[in-house]
Amino acid sequence: MWNCLCQLFFYLLSAVVVAALSIVAVVLYKTKPYPNIKRHKDEETFLDPHSIKTVTFPSLEDSPSLELSVIVPAYNEEQRLPAMLDECLAFLEQKSGGNPSFTYEVIVVSDGSQDATVSVGLGYSKKHGAEKVRVLELIENRGKGGAVRMGMLSARGRNLLFADADGATKFADYDKLEVALKQLSPEWQDDGIAIGSRAHLEDDAIATRSFFRTVLMHGFHFLVWLFAVRSIRDTQCGFKLFTRTTARKLFTSLHVERWAFDVELLYLAEKLKLPMQEVAVRWTEIDGSKLTPFWSWLQMGRDLIMIWLRYLVGAWRIASIQKKEQ
Repeated sequence: MWNCLCQLFFYLLSAVVVAALSIVAVVLYKTKPYPNIKRHKDEETFLDPHSIKTVTFPSLEDSPSLELSVIVPAYNEEQRLPAMLDECLAFLEQKSGGNPSFTYEVIVVSDGSQDATVSVGLGYSKKHGAEKVRVLELIENRGKGGAVRMGMLSARGRNLLFADADGATKFADYDKLEVALKQLSPEWQDDGIAIGSRAHLEDDAIATRSFFRTVLMHGFHFLVWLFAVRSIRDTQCGFKLFTRTTARKLFTSLHVERWAFDVELLYLAEKLKLPMQEVAVRWTEIDGSKLTPFWSWLQMGRDLIMIWLRYLVGAWRIASIQKKEQ
């Protein structure tokens, strides 16, 4: 009897090991170690509404020429984008008016939108000028992470912020992130990330959400902590500020282009030991979210496990480390 149990255990263990090795082999075979960042020719330029000419975007590898670049990823956001841009630009204009050395740009990245998102963005570009507002029109939908990446790669700022198009975060809280980032990294050549956080609002969220959504939220947070990021409580808030040097390291190494991209960014930052600080921001839930709670969180959970597995077995590698070694 004991021999039979031992044999059964051995066979089961062998089957698990073979299955695990098979999964690793498939992952290694099918996965490219570094992201292949392709850019359609039409995505290399933006339209200046005043001159009616197309102008080539700069590169993130160039030296900065502005204080701040704001990247706004937008997919079918014709309804919510105007309110966000009104608040954002009013704040930035007031800030630059009181401090002429504070220069900025806003890059609206239309992620293959099928509605009037591009027209809305161009309207603001015409009103404020292409030096301050530019529209990057992606030919195909890449996902939020892909849109943020393409905007970052086209930016001129010493510091780079991405902010969600729904305007859920109070834009004036940029000042809090700016203070935190300057404490971490006084110069743009230094590394640093200031991360907008809603962790302080968690108790209120639990009180207003259904039991099912609360379970999903806690389950997702546990998976993030278990497989990826342990030093940041809220990885998903769409309000993060990077120095230019840090943006170069992270966005050239980013593999995930959809909803879990924030997690990979912060996972990479932890791996690279980049200084980070979580900053409480004011946040309001806005109608019109593209996320379907169950299926979106299920997809993000799967992506989390794959992020962990691919880096664990060496299927994914960090491009900035490889570039430094060369």
